[in-house]
Amino acid sequence: VPMVAPGNVQVHVINSTLAKVHWDPVPLKTVRGHLQGYKVYYWKVQSLSRRSRRHVEKKILTFRGNKTFGMLPGLEPYSSYKLNVRVVNGKGEGPASPDKVFKTPEGVPGSPSFLKITNPTLDSLTLEWGSPTHPNGVLTSYTLKFQPINNTHELGPLVEIRIPANESSLILKNLNYSTRYKFYFNAQTSVGSGSQITEEAVTIMDE
Repeated sequence: VPMVAPGNVQVHVINSTLAKVHWDPVPLKTVRGHLQGYKVYYWKVQSLSRRSRRHVEKKILTFRGNKTFGMLPGLEPYSSYKLNVRVVNGKGEGPASPDKVFKTPEGVPGSPSFLKITNPTLDSLTLEWGSPTHPNGVLTSYTLKFQPINNTHELGPLVEIRIPANESSLILKNLNYSTRYKFYFNAQTSVGSGSQITEEAVTIMDE
């Protein structure tokens, strides 16, 4: 098997899901056989928004021939990763380079985990929601938009409310009685807005 590890491993983080890794080629005489390529082992150490450490799944990308760089796609935003590089010949892999740590920046969040509408009265509805399963960063706020729907399914004027990120419920007041409303709800990080979930609910006709 090869004798030495690739040196001077550098990681350039391109965006929240993509990084580029560079390394110096090993001297050909240390390959001790036919140079087949280089393998990059990389794995997520932890999410920076959650302190959960789960089973670490190592991923491997193979770059054929005498390439000295490669792209690592499909990374999770706002996470800490480690990687190392090994050279490969027909017999197997050489030793691993020292582990290199890199961090991905924040991305836009996933959609809130749920939106539930309860306690209808003549002029109010209560909204409850769960934070996104994949916040992909530090949540800065939620945005709620809602509008009435009339009997012919035409949509009325849209109202928009910004909600602090630490809230998980809201009582909407001053609504019209016996009216169906449509709600659109999403979360934000400093990078931007995530995908929204929608829900409908009706205020009651009379007490």
